[in-house]
Amino acid sequence: MSSIRLYILGALANEGEMHGHQLRQLADKEYVTLWTDISVGALYGALKRMAHEGLIEESRTEREGGYPERQIWRITAEGRMALARLREEGLGEVVFRPDPFDLAMSRLDRDRLDEFPAVLELRLQRLRAMLAHERVKIEEIAQNLSVNEKFVVRHRDARLEAEIAWHESLLERLPEILADEKKRQKENRR
Repeated sequence: MSSIRLYILGALANEGEMHGHQLRQLADKEYVTLWTDISVGALYGALKRMAHEGLIEESRTEREGGYPERQIWRITAEGRMALARLREEGLGEVVFRPDPFDLAMSRLDRDRLDEFPAVLELRLQRLRAMLAHERVKIEEIAQNLSVNEKFVVRHRDARLEAEIAWHESLLERLPEILADEKKRQKENRR
């Protein structure tokens, strides 16, 4: 599932023809970097690739003031079919990637177990800081978002809350976990 393709095709289908800079301005206005995996700098390259594939086409070029000539893009019939597939994939696909933390946690350095609570506390502080930063950003942009966009932006917030809750429960169970790891260390040394 290509987020950037879904974004570009959806924008052209919903907003109409536009040039790359207009698309970038729309992405900035919608704060897509806060709630998607899209880098606005990648839009221009994606436009070229999608034009080459026939998903979009140049409708005309225009020049405003002293700016360079710009290509105005529109979605093609093939692009509309691709958009329908991407929407279906995006709405149906569940993305939940493994966190490298889990693997590292399952392979703790048993000679340094006493250091792990501090490492976990630091990670929890970072997650809380991410959530606080997220909430400030959401508050700053809320007046520019539709009801739907506000709900979508809140999804990342909810995932961070769940991550924090899991880490807090890990912290509560940490004495039991570390005791078990120390016991296993002693058994392995025999």
